[in-house]
Amino acid sequence: MKPSIQTPFTPRQYMLSQDFEIYYYSDTRHNNVDLHTHDYYEFYFYMEGDVEFEIGDRRQALKSGDFVIVPPQTPHRAFVVDTALPYRRFVFWISTEYAGQLAERFPDFAYLLRYMDSERHRYIFHNDPVSFNAVLSKALALLEEIHGSHFGRGAVIEIRVEDLLMLLCRTVHDKVNPAVGKTSLPLYEQVMAYIDENPEQDITLDSLAERFYVSKYHIAHSFKEKLGISVHQYLIKKRLAACRDAILMNEKISEVCLAYGFKDYPSFFKAFRKEYGMSPKEYREAFSLVTAPNED
Repeated sequence: MKPSIQTPFTPRQYMLSQDFEIYYYSDTRHNNVDLHTHDYYEFYFYMEGDVEFEIGDRRQALKSGDFVIVPPQTPHRAFVVDTALPYRRFVFWISTEYAGQLAERFPDFAYLLRYMDSERHRYIFHNDPVSFNAVLSKALALLEEIHGSHFGRGAVIEIRVEDLLMLLCRTVHDKVNPAVGKTSLPLYEQVMAYIDENPEQDITLDSLAERFYVSKYHIAHSFKEKLGISVHQYLIKKRLAACRDAILMNEKISEVCLAYGFKDYPSFFKAFRKEYGMSPKEYREAFSLVTAPNED
């Protein structure tokens, strides 16, 4: 039997671990907590509910796909407006000491710490479903390893913590500096970045040629030469990965495939089985640790 990753909510606002803690909460009739601070970093990933987040001197209604970064000693709270609705979120805490150790090992990670410790007051970042599901997938993988007993568990946990934090670091950097560096990338990397951000769009060689002002033959040749696969093959892989992440978070399979660019369910089913060796429903039953919704 797969272990449950869901934790009953507790109003505790201090860490039991020296390094980090991560929780997945899903509840109704939630009891709100008072405005509070703590001496560690907090990352809050909002999935579902009717919630307003109060942080610093601001209070903002959250949308699915939002994540919140909370620096140490910053007053904050999540206020549930309608407690009858399902309220789902991940909460990730990391101590200042452990964050500092990671920043010494990985200087790029220090960017996120500097941003959180600065006087800038942008705490809430909205993400499209594809990007947000990628974050949730990494959080879920970390929880799966924490609750598991596989060989090498300790090493894998550390790797997954670093992986999740670096994705958050990159996301914040790209949102704060949206135009930095992209136009200086090689063409194939610009195409990759565009597909990564828009897998649900109807992307063709013609549309890419119009966007990047080069011939579609040049795009096709340079992309295949660098990656060994065609633009279309890469697009399908990104769409399937986005669908996989959404399925692991138990979005409805019939809606996921249409949301991420597949024209119909049969073509999605065939491509998914070819890529992952099992059907979408079998994949979810095998790997998801979150309770699935009712679905035909």
